[in-house]
Amino acid sequence: MRTPPDRRAFLRTGGLAALALGAQGTPAPGAVGMTGVTGATSATSATSATSATSATSAIGMTGSDAAGGAGGAAGAPRPADWRALAGGLEGRLVRPGDAAYEGARKLFNPAFDAVRPSGVAYCANPSDVAECVAFARRLRLPLAVRSGGHSYAGWSTGSGLVLDVSRMSKVSHASGRATVGAGAKLIDVYDRLAASGVSVPAGTCATVGVSGLALGGGIGVVSRKYGLTCDVMESVRIVTADGRLLTCDANHNADLYWASRGGGGGNLGVAVSFEFRTHPVREVTVFFLHWPWSKAVRALRAWQAWGPSAPDAMWSGMHLSRNGGTDVEVVGLYLGGRAGCERLLDRLADAAGSPSSSRVWQTSYRQAMLTMAGCGSLSVTQCHLGGSLPGQTRGGRLSRDTFKAKSHMAYRPLSEAGARALVAQVARPGEHTVLLDALGGAVARVRPEATAFPHRAALYSVQYYAHRSGAAGWARTAHAAMRPHFGDHAYVNYIDPELGGWRAAYYGANATRLAQIKATRDPDRLFRLPQGI
Repeated sequence: MRTPPDRRAFLRTGGLAALALGAQGTPAPGAVGMTGVTGATSATSATSATSATSATSAIGMTGSDAAGGAGGAAGAPRPADWRALAGGLEGRLVRPGDAAYEGARKLFNPAFDAVRPSGVAYCANPSDVAECVAFARRLRLPLAVRSGGHSYAGWSTGSGLVLDVSRMSKVSHASGRATVGAGAKLIDVYDRLAASGVSVPAGTCATVGVSGLALGGGIGVVSRKYGLTCDVMESVRIVTADGRLLTCDANHNADLYWASRGGGGGNLGVAVSFEFRTHPVREVTVFFLHWPWSKAVRALRAWQAWGPSAPDAMWSGMHLSRNGGTDVEVVGLYLGGRAGCERLLDRLADAAGSPSSSRVWQTSYRQAMLTMAGCGSLSVTQCHLGGSLPGQTRGGRLSRDTFKAKSHMAYRPLSEAGARALVAQVARPGEHTVLLDALGGAVARVRPEATAFPHRAALYSVQYYAHRSGAAGWARTAHAAMRPHFGDHAYVNYIDPELGGWRAAYYGANATRLAQIKATRDPDRLFRLPQGI
């Protein structure tokens, strides 16, 4: 048996976990699953900031709201404006020319390194967020929101002000609820909650911010048992376009609460913290199975019949890869013992044929999350980005990745012809992977209109993920070739700036309600994305 290679979570979510209320972006590559999000916006006229739980009271705007000469007339910020903003923040403002600027401006994907924002504000609290929103609005300065920096489209940066929430990352637990700052990275959420013997369903990309993941839905390793990340969201605190800090739940600001569960980021405000319902954790079983490429079509058809219909405790993903050679891999996690897991895997092997190699073992929940993130041989500290990057951790060993990605949501199984078409696309020259993540279970038991995430009937998600030279061309061709088989459904956390008909693809029938909420909550479209609702 061979030991599975380290793999950083390819996926979901999010991306750049932008915290913008409903940010769009998505996870970064490398892990077994990925999720994340990001949101960029354009700001327009002045606003005051207030705070509220269910009601509202002053958050307290300081320097930047009063500075700016000319009575705060809109226009390009002057040096005095930037100094006033810096003085009004408890956090830190980084500007071009500052020693920290080159690291502060970069995202996870080096493809966006040419973008040079006018400033990067590391917000320490909701008041800082409100200060930045007011500054951007008054001066009509483009505003991008960033948590993990994983936006597939690069929409967590821009030419104006980048509002970074990575320092708002506290994680606590009490009475079955976790309170999580919008800037917390997934690996830290898992680690800190594990100390209390609990967790939340989330993605596998270690460095994705929780905000982007949750706002776009949140496909993850235990979603079939416990639901999407947005399904366990009890409340979210958001700074809206008018500067208020609102607590949104089923009884207060229910429209924003609904939109925050799958509407994607960057549309309605900036999320600053979440309350999630937790589940207890125990030892689990993880597995890695491989088949020769000659068995790829058979294994694919067997997995798609088995994975989405397995017991809820079983989650799995299939990876079809070409990176030097070709590979067929099924990875997964079972919420139970090894014997029970192996009985279920035997059913897959009966249909797919015996794997050429396999490894199945029990481990702690915390260690399983490290393994799924491709950090099986690393510590939690090491399972972070190293170098001069947003959210960097001293001792981090993970690196940035240049990639291009697209997605589908599979509402029906592939036919023999469809399976052969997908395998043929993967076999083309290059460095790329198609990642399929099983859904069904608890995900499918929620009505499509109950949250903004519409893909409750999908059998699995599909991500086309390509590296380096030729990445964009391969992703476009593969996506187009599979459209006749998968249709036009896509995952907003794998935001795709080239996608036509994106409203229907991301949101389905929920697009109309999202647009109505946008018109009510942000009529001047302060928060603005190329694919904004």
